[in-house]
Amino acid sequence: MNHSMSISERVQAFVSLGNSIQNLKDEERETLLRRIENSNNWFTSRSVDEALAGIRILTHEEYLNQWVSKYSFSHLEPRKQVGILMAGNIPGVGFHDLMVVLLSGNDAHVKMSSGDAILMNWIIGKLIEVQPLFSDRIVVQEMLKGKQAYIATGSDNSSRYFDYYFGKYPSVIRANRTSVAILEGGESIQELQNLGKDIFLYFGLGCRNVSKVYVKNESQLTQLLDALEVFSWVKDHHKYLNNYEYNKSIYLVNKEHHLDNGFLLLKESKELVSPIGVLYYEFYTDLEELEERLGSIQHKIQCILTRDGKGDKIQFGMAQQPKPWDYADQVDTMDFLLSLA
Repeated sequence: MNHSMSISERVQAFVSLGNSIQNLKDEERETLLRRIENSNNWFTSRSVDEALAGIRILTHEEYLNQWVSKYSFSHLEPRKQVGILMAGNIPGVGFHDLMVVLLSGNDAHVKMSSGDAILMNWIIGKLIEVQPLFSDRIVVQEMLKGKQAYIATGSDNSSRYFDYYFGKYPSVIRANRTSVAILEGGESIQELQNLGKDIFLYFGLGCRNVSKVYVKNESQLTQLLDALEVFSWVKDHHKYLNNYEYNKSIYLVNKEHHLDNGFLLLKESKELVSPIGVLYYEFYTDLEELEERLGSIQHKIQCILTRDGKGDKIQFGMAQQPKPWDYADQVDTMDFLLSLA
């Protein structure tokens, strides 16, 4: 069936999806969380709850209306088949791409990551429940051949593979990115604990997670480690703990300088992406010079966090709560989809 839907109907479907997640019965929620964690140990109940809270922000009616009001949706028949290759590093990470494709009026042909298939299938089921007209607009597939456009997210390695296969089609291809924080000195314990959410949520596996901090002196690092004590729950996770202990043993054997609070290692490095259980740091003296340095590697950075989040920065604690218009890699996927000829 080829029913057309207005943009307001499509928006309303996502608002209803957010409401049904908000009003999920305890029993269904517990069953879902248990199934997800059984299939992927990294996706704990805490992580999935946070991801669902993030989806509720993305589907907030006021935000959705504000977002779509910036675009023109009038010229969108016939629909295009858009292939979405989803990452699986954190729960529900492919949701925004699914939402953008459907809101743009196109059909979503989805290849899920095996690590996130249970949650994404559940979300798609809920969406079709609240708006049955989406049932012929969402196709879950193993192979995404011959689509009219592609959105693909993966590692630096897989992005080269995606580029080879899909680069000849209109496409948005994303590679590895990470996030960093700047400590200017004088941050309160509360502000540092807010930053802790950006470090530890999803065990640091997301591109919006902070994997490196820039500091002026070592006393800021000990203050940070003290403030982060409230996140000691991460060491109850055996995979996280294994990573932490493995990295610690390497630093000890190699006699490499590091700081340690029992579940997080702070290590000086020019690198951006730290291993699990490690937070890299680098010293800076001049803020303007640091901004320039970060500007030169902005293609590798998803978010820059500061205590006040002014300008294009994000406030500590807010990295994992993007609004619908906070596009990954700053690429406007809605504009890309609406401009498909």
